[in-house]
Amino acid sequence: QVQLVQSGGGVVQPGGSLRLSCAASGSIFSPSVMGWSRQAPGKQRELVATITSGGTTNYAHFVKGRFTISRDNANNTVYLQMNVLKPEDTAIYYCNIRRSIDRQPDSWGQGTQVTVSS
Repeated sequence: QVQLVQSGGGVVQPGGSLRLSCAASGSIFSPSVMGWSRQAPGKQRELVATITSGGTTNYAHFVKGRFTISRDNANNTVYLQMNVLKPEDTAIYYCNIRRSIDRQPDSWGQGTQVTVSS
């Protein structure tokens, strides 16, 4: 079992930036795909970004050019740098880890609130 512990998040004004972190521990498998999803009130959870062990990234169209996903394989940590935040980015953000991009996540982080409001 892989445990994922998230940090970061909070409240920011439109146009601002935030950085989320997610540290993995336990029975970590390799290779792996780590990623971030989000869920806004009354909406389904949606994929935001993923990154493979080799560094290949993929982004949802609504964050492309504004968000950057990265990972530190030595420390089993994934990051999400969020710039030019919009009110519609307000959601609970969850990190996850899976064995391959075509599989469902094996583990999820605890979630962290991101609120974009003036």
